[in-house]
Amino acid sequence: MFSTFKSSKKWLFAFGGLLSLFGLIAFTEIRHGQKHVKAVEIRINQTDGYRFLTRRDAIGYLTNEGADPVIGKDYADVDLRRLEKRLKQHGLVKNCQISRDLEGTLLVVIEQPRPLARLVTNGDGARTVSGQYVSEDGNFFPISMNYSARVPILTGNYFAQNRSLASERNQPLLNLLKRIHDDPFWRAQIAELSVDEQGEVIMWPQMGNHQIEFGPPTELDAKFKKLKLVYTDVLPAKGWDRYSRVSVQYRNQIVCQ
Repeated sequence: MFSTFKSSKKWLFAFGGLLSLFGLIAFTEIRHGQKHVKAVEIRINQTDGYRFLTRRDAIGYLTNEGADPVIGKDYADVDLRRLEKRLKQHGLVKNCQISRDLEGTLLVVIEQPRPLARLVTNGDGARTVSGQYVSEDGNFFPISMNYSARVPILTGNYFAQNRSLASERNQPLLNLLKRIHDDPFWRAQIAELSVDEQGEVIMWPQMGNHQIEFGPPTELDAKFKKLKLVYTDVLPAKGWDRYSRVSVQYRNQIVCQ
């Protein structure tokens, strides 16, 4: 009989504990749901040191330039997915996540696009900055008034008809830009790339007065291996200003003139 009483008491305590726990959770959820937005915390990634966006920019995007403020709003009236969609409409935002904490702070985490090159076009006989970078995803996004990335210049008639490099057709050119960006030697050496209407590439280096005839952006390993040989063996021996043309576009050939 005593054992039965002890067992019943244990079940009673367990039931009471669970009831208290569920009550606490319900109370927390209700209290949480009734909170207003007290503050907005902006976290912007700075991969590779890029600082295209400021907190002021992000707040402007988030609030539709102040037309739709969030501070002071009840969380029941704040659509986090809609705010994320609003931010993603801006070219300087690659991705974002918005959440809230128990203190009433709206947390906004923003990922910026990573630029591989900066597009320059010819206008009225002169070179003009088009106001666009090409990202690692192959999309073009606008320049920023806050920061200018040190990436190669990209020119050529090819871009009159190709406003994105995200397609399968343009994957070889995008792979070339990634190869240059990801290799410290070539990132420091290549200053400009020009792509003609057929998609063939000519590059200009930081050092020397020569142009590099790369041809179509294919067989990257073989072409960069030949080009590395020119930069490590030929030019140091012959002189950096000796040649005006270096071609690696043909298989098993290096042409220096």
